[in-house]
Amino acid sequence: MSSTWPIGVFTSVDAGLGVHLEVAQDLQVPTVQVHAPHPQTRTPEVAKSFRAKCDAAGIQVTVIFGGFDGESYADIPTTARTVGLVPLETRASRVAEMKEISDFAKWVGCPAIGLHIGFVPARGTEDYQALVAITQDLLAHAAANGQAIHLETGQETADHLLEFIHDVNRPNLGINFDPANMILYGTGNPIEALKKVAKYVRSIHCKDALWAPEGERGKSWGQEVALGTGDVGMEDYLATLWEIGYRGPLTIEREIPHDPVQQKKDLASALELLTTLRAKIAG
Repeated sequence: MSSTWPIGVFTSVDAGLGVHLEVAQDLQVPTVQVHAPHPQTRTPEVAKSFRAKCDAAGIQVTVIFGGFDGESYADIPTTARTVGLVPLETRASRVAEMKEISDFAKWVGCPAIGLHIGFVPARGTEDYQALVAITQDLLAHAAANGQAIHLETGQETADHLLEFIHDVNRPNLGINFDPANMILYGTGNPIEALKKVAKYVRSIHCKDALWAPEGERGKSWGQEVALGTGDVGMEDYLATLWEIGYRGPLTIEREIPHDPVQQKKDLASALELLTTLRAKIAG
């Protein structure tokens, strides 16, 4: 496996929007990020079986992501109300679930777990302080399992995310940078944001999107599109990753599970694009 920018795809065991492991095998990628399985299949047996399949295919699992029942990305207000650890009514149960996912990741032999924490409240509010405290508690559990936690970008501006990471103040907290999410949520120019949060970037997504119309940004969704056809600017993105010293996996994410044929085509074209850009930028 190339030590600089090994290419990967976002996969799933039996939950989430990732492709099946067989697709990763067909594409012959050396790394995957994985959406954690459903609660009933988060067992040592399933972990052992999944790890064996990955080992047999020569694939390394780099991050396992949590997701929760009841989350909805129907529109931006619904996302703010339902996603991550922010909603109060589900916070305790979701933190407990993330600890289970951390344990599953340990059984798989994966060094990091990730999640969308949700729309972080305003700094200094009581709810913000409570979110800081439960994040510290979750990080302690992950640390005991030898893991880091990667927060996926998009729902906060780079500045607000930096404030939160500073206030949590734990060495095993980092960022999974997704440039398309900055565009989809209307939270900032992805290249500028990447430069701001650079020192915390531990993993990344290669995903593309188109901005919502000017007056609608942050209110209405942008549109996810095939890699290289959106507003991210993939060559600028990779050049910036190189500039900030990121040498880890380039993980392709393409969220169109309703169209698996097109999804696989888009993944293949993304793999070709990234291979070309990697040769150009990283040599």
